[in-house]
Amino acid sequence: MAYETVIGLEVHVELNTKTKIFCGCKTRFGDEPNTNVCPVCMGHPGTLPVLNEHALDLALKAAVALNCTINQECKFDRKNYFYPDLPKGYQISQYDEPVGEHGFLEITVDGHKKRIGITRVHLEEDAGKLMHVEDGTHSLVDYNRTGVPLIEIVSEPDLRSPEEARLYLEAIKAIMQYCEISDCKMEEGSLRCDANISLRPMEALEFGEKVELKNMNSFRNVERGLAYEVQRQTRVLDEGGKLLQETRRFNEDTQETASMRSKEEAHDYRYFPDPDLVRVQISDAWLERVRESLPELPAEKFGRYTDELQLSDYDAGVLTADKDLAAYFEEVLDYGVAAKPASNWIINDLLGYLNAQGKSIVESPISAHRLGQLIQILESGKISSKQARDVFREMCETSRDAAAIIQNRGYEQISSADELIPVVDGVIARNPQSVADFLAGKDKAIGALVGQIMKETKGQANPQLVNQLLRQRLALQRH
Repeated sequence: MAYETVIGLEVHVELNTKTKIFCGCKTRFGDEPNTNVCPVCMGHPGTLPVLNEHALDLALKAAVALNCTINQECKFDRKNYFYPDLPKGYQISQYDEPVGEHGFLEITVDGHKKRIGITRVHLEEDAGKLMHVEDGTHSLVDYNRTGVPLIEIVSEPDLRSPEEARLYLEAIKAIMQYCEISDCKMEEGSLRCDANISLRPMEALEFGEKVELKNMNSFRNVERGLAYEVQRQTRVLDEGGKLLQETRRFNEDTQETASMRSKEEAHDYRYFPDPDLVRVQISDAWLERVRESLPELPAEKFGRYTDELQLSDYDAGVLTADKDLAAYFEEVLDYGVAAKPASNWIINDLLGYLNAQGKSIVESPISAHRLGQLIQILESGKISSKQARDVFREMCETSRDAAAIIQNRGYEQISSADELIPVVDGVIARNPQSVADFLAGKDKAIGALVGQIMKETKGQANPQLVNQLLRQRLALQRH
């Protein structure tokens, strides 16, 4: 039987705040365990939470950027469950009145736009971090992360493949970074994802049994974990088995999932309004200020790059996926370089070098200004494409500017027709057979003549000009 894959994602995003959501403890990553804690975030009796306004501001910005309806009056709830990383015995979250709901995000799948619904964006506190010792005898808990402000972005079950899930996650990450809501460092846990996946027979209306996947710490693992689940669930259904509603863990080493526990429902958490926190009122002026603070978002920038700059969808997609990369590209353009050559050099040459080195664009040894200078020199015809790539490699190794390297190497091209005509005429005179072959219709014979000219000028002649002059001088031979 053929099945349709149904996927919904719950994305947790740690917010860019200096202090926690309900107390003044620092949110720094990597500090010594259990040093950024206090009686409030540790849930000591008699303590009261005080909402971090900046955290609410960032949550509001995320909800607006994701096209949500904003609840200008919202509240906090207690989500009750017992786990060692939750010292209070409950998590302060939002349940039925979140900051934003009924939003959407568009992704591009096989060249077509697809709208993914967003159920809700709600604000909550993070839990601590469990660290399991290798021999399995016990676990340790670091409570530094307890109380770090999070937003949870819950999608509608509109995703239909592991690839779509990855594209959606990449779009979420880009928006969060553009708006400076989060640094989205998955390796540090500031962007995390749980995925719900089920299968149903094609054309069926009811959803199948939902399985939740956890422990996926990269976009690639999200895609791989979901792909494995598609295969596993298909096998179970084809064999006449029944799928269980459960939570499963993705194992990066085996590329498989394994059962953890049965899946909880909302009523299992016994949500109720937190009596220690007042209802939140978001004024029209506050909401308008947030709307006006939004930068040009990735989708808008993508449209500008394809429409105004005439870049391909692929090039625009690569450049806009990362905020820092888009900023670098626009700095190159500010140097007076055309969009297409700038895009080609960044995507093919610079990113190729950086990926091989395991570096990001902010670690580039070549500044945007210096890359713009190199491209401008190449476009002016002063050096050849081959020479430009030699210069580029040396720029990567030394961080020197292009002009200094070109001068040092003696690379500047001869682009004067007056200077090249005597060389061209001399080569024509010394190579009668190649000339005769060309005049007899063997167009490839001109390559040997170009090679001779480049050799005599030590590679410094402008190849395009050489080709043009050769054809002009050879045309005179026909008469």
